[in-house]
Amino acid sequence: MKNKTKKQDPYQALRYREFNVFLLLRFAMVFAWSMQFIIIEWEVYSITKNPLSLGIIGLMEVIPAVSMALFAGHIVDQKEKKGLLVKCILGFSVISFGLFLLTWPKVVGGWSTNAILYSIYFLVFLGGLVRAFLGPTIFSLLSLIVPKKVYPNAATWSSSVWQIGAVLGPAVAGFSINFIGVHWSMCLVVGFSVFSLIALSQIEKKPILNPKIGEPVMESLKEGIKFVFNNKTILGVLSLDMVAVLFGGAVALLPVFAQDILKVGPEGFGVLRAAPAIGAFITMLVSAYVPLYEKAGMKLLVAIFIFGLCIILFGVSTIFWLSVVALFLSGVADGISVVIRQTILQLKTPDHMRGRVAAVNSMFVGSSNELGAFESGLTAKLMGTVTSVVFGGSMTLLTVLGFGIKSPTFRNLDLRKDMEDHQNME
Repeated sequence: MKNKTKKQDPYQALRYREFNVFLLLRFAMVFAWSMQFIIIEWEVYSITKNPLSLGIIGLMEVIPAVSMALFAGHIVDQKEKKGLLVKCILGFSVISFGLFLLTWPKVVGGWSTNAILYSIYFLVFLGGLVRAFLGPTIFSLLSLIVPKKVYPNAATWSSSVWQIGAVLGPAVAGFSINFIGVHWSMCLVVGFSVFSLIALSQIEKKPILNPKIGEPVMESLKEGIKFVFNNKTILGVLSLDMVAVLFGGAVALLPVFAQDILKVGPEGFGVLRAAPAIGAFITMLVSAYVPLYEKAGMKLLVAIFIFGLCIILFGVSTIFWLSVVALFLSGVADGISVVIRQTILQLKTPDHMRGRVAAVNSMFVGSSNELGAFESGLTAKLMGTVTSVVFGGSMTLLTVLGFGIKSPTFRNLDLRKDMEDHQNME
């Protein structure tokens, strides 16, 4: 059986047409969302020159995303997934168009700095509401596009595409800000959101697999939370990744490094953001051929430990290209972490609970990106930018070491049996 799993087709999921369409629309949405976040970061810091303002951006998004996450998971498990995704993308498109207007001098030329700033924060807040529904909907839709035996391979490709979009979007944002400015860069974001809508039209409506349609909200939420907290593997991987991302959110301070420390301007900012993207792309290529599910627990711990080391190296570096190398390696490590985490979630989550589990995942991990941005902005304000980054990386290392020592079961986690069970499903 072991040899059978090693010989799996690395392109297995790509042989399903709708899955290819799914990858296109997921890349477009992640790319657009990530690009938009960095454009707004750059604009806000350019207006305020205050690193705390960067943290507030993350806070404005994370508050609605966390507060609505469980309710969103309940709705996703009760409703048809394609229709929900259409509404999410439309909502994002409206918000992006609003930000496009807020960065247009002809529109806001007579506005005060605070008026522009608070309007941006308001739209980011609305974006957090949309994101609360977007993540669980996409996670649930994936399981309806490919058969169960393809879940692990599909999770690898989906996670890798997410990782590439999440870092390639900001990288392109850095270059586009330099060449066409903030305003027209936002226009590109709107264009990608429209493209994702067009791609979604090529996917058919899917059946609702939840046998408890109409279940009371509170009972549904309790069931989802109980499942996650009773499943030690899922709870462990979410908790570990949450803390690592929370304290390793140094990339939120890249505008400060680019403008004030490394002094490389928007072009250098683009290179810094591109470095993790290249690392993530390599991860995608390798993970399709090298089985990450074998000794998955140890691989995840090592990947996050390396990520923490890279963040520390980036924080202390005053040499531009050394900073680029550190971010490149952090992208490789983070990519491995994401692929393993998504594989675990796809393998160990029942179909009728995918929306709620994905919602809890967004509370633990997805929102920790924005909380990490706030933590980085706040600590940068209190203890300085470089010290803040080194502190975050050090906390990541301590978290991994502590978790690995205290959790031998997770350290020895191996997903080969789960892989074989799913591959044998017809």
